[in-house]
Amino acid sequence: MPTYATRALVSVLCELAADADPDSISVRLAATPAGDLRATDGALELDPATPVLSEFYFPDAGSSLSGVFGMDLAAPTGQTAGRFVSHPDGDPTVSVTDDLHATVLVAVPPWDVEDVRAYDRDDERLDLVLVDAETPDPETPI
Repeated sequence: MPTYATRALVSVLCELAADADPDSISVRLAATPAGDLRATDGALELDPATPVLSEFYFPDAGSSLSGVFGMDLAAPTGQTAGRFVSHPDGDPTVSVTDDLHATVLVAVPPWDVEDVRAYDRDDERLDLVLVDAETPDPETPI
């Protein structure tokens, strides 16, 4: 089963990874049902219920509280569908130090969208399908 992610999300995550290099980053990802997305080029040919990774929680949000209490308050509990991690060392596989989720996206230098790989929590590689779509404006009806 493939993993779907918006091209815009993966592009922004690669930019974050490049900015953080030589340090790695770990970012929680949220999914949106395909039926709630707006296609940016043509029509989305996905089942409307298909989850598409489309948003992220800033890695520094809540860091002062998590440093004190040991909790990640940047993202609501149970509401993240995946995680993005960067590996500045160039290893494109999931490592034992990565925070695992049901889906993990791994990026390596030169931080191009095409260099991002998807894995499941058992370290099995998944097909990553990039979708040309965006989440709707919260104030704009679909």
